[in-house]
Amino acid sequence: MSTRPVHSAPLARSAMAYVLAGGRGSRLMELTDRRAKPAVFFGAKSRIIDFALSNAINSGIRRIGVATQYKAHSLIRHMQRGWNFLRPERNESFDILPASQRVSETEWYAGTADAVFQNLDIIESYGPRYMVVLAGDHVYKMDYEVMLQRHVSSGAEVTVACIEVPRMEASAFGVMHVDASDRIISFLEKPADPPSIPGRPDVALASMGIYVFETRLLAAELRRDALEPGSSRDFGKDIIPALVARGTAVAHRFEESCVRSGEEAEAYWRDVGTVDAFWQANIDLTDVVPSLDIYDRDWPIWTNGEVTPPAKFVLDDDGRRGMAVDSLVSGGCIVSGTHVRRSLLFSHVRVRSYGMVEGAVLLPGVIVGRHVRLNKVVVDSDVVLPDGLVVGEDPEEDARRFRRSPNGVCLITQPMIDALGG
Repeated sequence: MSTRPVHSAPLARSAMAYVLAGGRGSRLMELTDRRAKPAVFFGAKSRIIDFALSNAINSGIRRIGVATQYKAHSLIRHMQRGWNFLRPERNESFDILPASQRVSETEWYAGTADAVFQNLDIIESYGPRYMVVLAGDHVYKMDYEVMLQRHVSSGAEVTVACIEVPRMEASAFGVMHVDASDRIISFLEKPADPPSIPGRPDVALASMGIYVFETRLLAAELRRDALEPGSSRDFGKDIIPALVARGTAVAHRFEESCVRSGEEAEAYWRDVGTVDAFWQANIDLTDVVPSLDIYDRDWPIWTNGEVTPPAKFVLDDDGRRGMAVDSLVSGGCIVSGTHVRRSLLFSHVRVRSYGMVEGAVLLPGVIVGRHVRLNKVVVDSDVVLPDGLVVGEDPEEDARRFRRSPNGVCLITQPMIDALGG
């Protein structure tokens, strides 16, 4: 749990958060056919990017830039509607920065570092002393002020936020090899044999894709890298390894700055980058005491505050009872004559009679017909499920009709429904 150090003026006041939100997230399959991964819905009310943005606001950062690229319309629309409260007259700013060939008429963002480099003039016009570079596609709560304090006190040129993971699972990440003082000795991208933390042979430090720099140093490094032939213009592949080689990079443990309410037993961070991980992280929120407390009023997760009517549950007849148990149900939903168990219903979902919905993540605007039985599914937004549809009972039939994950989660989109015919 974070304990904010005493400091006369919070460093967050002198910082700008720069969120990298241009990636597709192809492992989410059809969920990202129409939207970038940071725009994917999460937690019955939010979108994934809301976590990084809320962390910035709650940490005291009032200058924010968001770089977008892949299929950004829904992401941009969400931010325009939900994040338009920052005001320049209060020395606040919120810039949406789509890839727009600002440096070259032939180049979009070539990599994560290039997404910052192409907007250096905008960043420097605000004059932030520090830059907090964030990935926009992870679910977690973190106080960036604590990391800023750590960065300044260490004298490092870059501070890299890291999570502890079982060593042999770290091969899916960029891994920090550190000494006893957490100075980064080497950075290894998805190593087959990840290095362990000193004194803990079974644990490794994986990069969270969160970096703190002094702005002047970052600008100089980005300009240097832009002139390097063969550079991939990427933080993890180019910028960070160069600073590590100079011996000026330190690791920051997520446990030192994670934000936990009294209900959260562990430091929570999730990359919901696969259909299975996305389904599981959402369904976990239905636990009596979930690992992630989204009800924490001391660290709210801001989002587009859509005006919706209350959720409604109707009919109370045997065999036709509208009810939800161990579930999250958003505004605008109507559950009519069907049992909903251990599920998340985003806004404006309609569930009609004589069915059973269990282990379902139903994105906004889904309509579930009569006599529909669902188990272990993710249904994309605005999908209309026809009367009598059964999913989650016959694996072979599910795999023939829908996208079935390795762990048996069925992803359903409207084109898949249309392909059924009739």
